[in-house]
Amino acid sequence: MSNQNRVSAVRTSQNEPGREQRIFSFKATQLIWLFLGILEAFIALRFLLKLIGANPESPIVALIYGFTYLFLFPFEGMTATPSAGGMVLELSSLFAMGIYALIAWAVERIVWLVFYRPRGPVVAVTETSVSENHNPPQ
Repeated sequence: MSNQNRVSAVRTSQNEPGREQRIFSFKATQLIWLFLGILEAFIALRFLLKLIGANPESPIVALIYGFTYLFLFPFEGMTATPSAGGMVLELSSLFAMGIYALIAWAVERIVWLVFYRPRGPVVAVTETSVSENHNPPQ
């Protein structure tokens, strides 16, 4: 005996215009803030190490001073650097942290303005297929 059933399969897919660009702009801005955070942390470490009079011959201190010098040399000699007994108050480091934060904010806003696409309506496509002759497994 043949059992004839009508079987329909429905498949719905959604298309969200600009989704990839929103993901890209989100990830790009997150990377900008990550790099700024790392740079700010290293400059803050340098500031604290100078303030407590850390030994510049120590390998980790030398590494931090060497890395941060790349970002601080434009600010070198900008302000007086008070010191006493090996301890240094490096005010130019604090100024550099503020300037780099402003630069990162500006770059992040530019990336957002150029690449971000606002959400539009979600387009749903529904496909239905119907099979007239379906024999269930016995």
